[in-house]
Amino acid sequence: MASFKSDFLRTLSERGFIHQVSDESGLDDLLTKEIVTAYIGFDATAKSLHVGSMTQIMLLYWFQKTGHRPIVLMGGGTSMVGDPSGKDESRQLMTPQFIEDNKAEIKKCFAPFLTFGDGPQDAVMADNADWLLELNYVDFLRDYGRHLSVNAMLARDSVKTRLDREQHLSFLEFNYMCLQAYDYVELNRRYGTRLQLGGSDQWGNIVSGVDLGRRAGADQLYAVTTPLLATASGAKMGKSASGAVWLNADMLPVFDFWQYWRNTEDADVGRFLKLFTTLPLDEIAKLEALDGAELNEAKKVLATEATALVHGRDAAQQVAETARKTFEEGTVATDLPSVDIDGTSISAGTGLLGLIVEAGLAKSNGEARRHIKGGAIKINDVAVNDESLIIDNSHLNSDGAIKLSFGKKKHVLLRPV
Repeated sequence: MASFKSDFLRTLSERGFIHQVSDESGLDDLLTKEIVTAYIGFDATAKSLHVGSMTQIMLLYWFQKTGHRPIVLMGGGTSMVGDPSGKDESRQLMTPQFIEDNKAEIKKCFAPFLTFGDGPQDAVMADNADWLLELNYVDFLRDYGRHLSVNAMLARDSVKTRLDREQHLSFLEFNYMCLQAYDYVELNRRYGTRLQLGGSDQWGNIVSGVDLGRRAGADQLYAVTTPLLATASGAKMGKSASGAVWLNADMLPVFDFWQYWRNTEDADVGRFLKLFTTLPLDEIAKLEALDGAELNEAKKVLATEATALVHGRDAAQQVAETARKTFEEGTVATDLPSVDIDGTSISAGTGLLGLIVEAGLAKSNGEARRHIKGGAIKINDVAVNDESLIIDNSHLNSDGAIKLSFGKKKHVLLRPV
């Protein structure tokens, strides 16, 4: 492990964030001498970021925490093109209105992590649409195109893989690398930005910006990337069996977010505590030293701390208590994730298969049927094995709801309305 003088790089190194640094000694020295401005770009491909983006958000958090100024760069311009990095095929093009709607929602994801304002260390929300959509193409080619190496672009893994597989790579996507490199130079000009952060799949794009800055007469620019994270079993971060683990509570209940972290594989607990919580390292060391059944306590701490960062301490403690009542006491916690269902159909009687799908515990009746045959479905904590079961008012509990469970960890309250 490298020994760094700056608080930022030392924190990143100790917590396992660093994969590549373009100039360790130069950047480390700069960070000890002045308040540095750094940025990460986020394209508006959905209405929320998901857990896979939390590594990058935590980079910005620690950057500000150690005395520097972070910039969140919204990709209002680059979202209209599409990043080929790590992709096997072209992205679907998005309409300007779709991008604007997504940007408005994504911005909310950063509020719990960063302090925005006009101070020297306050975070800035920028948008590359401000300069990219006004860019004169001929001027861009003349002033910057001559500095961008096609040879270097073709050698990038993200491009080379697509070409080796003879998969389509459009000129539109090829230009994405040029635009991202230009973003870095423009942010240096506008904000004095000296550092770009990102995942290791962005290394080629980032160093293109470093190189363009050097050729175009900008300040010395730097790059830091994080490892691309996967679970110990190889699963991609941010995905669960039921879909993406969104940061926006409107797209994923807080209880499900907490539960995602509670289900962390044993081998990942220590690593995730360092990356996705702000707990001191000595406290993390004690938690990751636990084994056997005791390791579950460390997983609960991870779940509560990660949830507190995204959704607030009160919400995190509330869902932790809900989980305790549900899983340890076997009671029906009234703040479990709930789904409103048609009260008239319940009064008349409705099929269990359809309710399982409506509750989001299966994607189809066929999948619901397999869950039942496998003994994974419970109604009010009682296992059911009859796929033709009709659910009616007799199944309502004392709170006027039906607790529907899939396995031991997925519970939903069906509330007739």
